[in-house]
Amino acid sequence: MRIGIDLGGTKIEGVVLDNASNTVLRHRQPTPVSDGYDAILFSIVDMVSGLESSAGQRCCVGIGVRGAISSRTGGLKNSNTVCLNGKPIKQDLERKLGREIRLENDANCFSLS
Repeated sequence: MRIGIDLGGTKIEGVVLDNASNTVLRHRQPTPVSDGYDAILFSIVDMVSGLESSAGQRCCVGIGVRGAISSRTGGLKNSNTVCLNGKPIKQDLERKLGREIRLENDANCFSLS
């Protein structure tokens, strides 16, 4: 199974998909923008933990986010969630989750879906 997360400026939505890409679980919560970068990281980690607990297994994780990762700095750029700009969100989440994740611009994710 795998987890997909849409990190938006107003909400964070996560789904667990089975091997046939059927939605098994879904959870949505407000993005804690006013609480800053660390609160957003905590919310994502907490969501992944809760979805995995409900799914009964560890899952691979992919995240769609407004903006793009700078190849020069590794930080997020052009995000409408301003507190994320310049931050190494992919590396920070990988460290907190203890695994590699996929992170991509949300429009690119939509195009692929």
